[in-house]
Amino acid sequence: MTDNIEIYNTVAPLRNVASLSALIERVQNRALGLPGMATYFGPSGYGKSTAAVFNTNEYDAYQVQLNDAWTRRKLCVAILTEMGIDPAKNIPDMVDQIAEELAMSERPLLIDEADYLCKFNMIELVRGIYEASNAPIILIGEERLPQKLQKWERVHGRMLDWVGALPACSEDVKHLARIYCPGVELADDFKEKLLREAQHSIRRVCVNLERTKEFAAIEGIDEMTVARWGKREFFATSAPKPRHELV
Repeated sequence: MTDNIEIYNTVAPLRNVASLSALIERVQNRALGLPGMATYFGPSGYGKSTAAVFNTNEYDAYQVQLNDAWTRRKLCVAILTEMGIDPAKNIPDMVDQIAEELAMSERPLLIDEADYLCKFNMIELVRGIYEASNAPIILIGEERLPQKLQKWERVHGRMLDWVGALPACSEDVKHLARIYCPGVELADDFKEKLLREAQHSIRRVCVNLERTKEFAAIEGIDEMTVARWGKREFFATSAPKPRHELV
């Protein structure tokens, strides 16, 4: 219960949590005859998966997250396992099981890392699930996922909307600091510098807030400014510079 309160008080205000929530609402409440698939896309580190987990709980949705080892069978089994249904022996029957459950429950299906659907030619299977159920299906993936989906006109044409995840903002830093840097007051100039150095990536903001907490604990301080941080580096996208060869 405490963990749930923490999530609602901190993760909920993140603007990508809100933007994915708005997309799910729009697909669920679409007018009769409108398509029921949508795509939520953006660069790695923008907090798409965090938004997906939160909204899975918020909307009582089904969610799966693909990886590059999955096959069509594995995808079907994973969805049915999420639904608490024993999978049938073959893929067509599993698709029927999934579609029936979605149609009866009217619960959304969120598919994270959906780029793998295109890479391994599984996207038509998902379209088949949608056609048989007419249930809301949200694909979540990287920045170029909409362009990848153009290859499949029958999928592309069933999208109600395409929504891009937003880069982290100062309000996101403020909310995330409550989780990753509690007890340390962050000056406005420091928050802006941290956000800039993290290149507006939610993931890197979290890493840098954790580093800030560690440094503050070592120094015994409860306020962080750019001056106090000094010339220390933030974690960013670039790899560490090569070291001199060790003797």
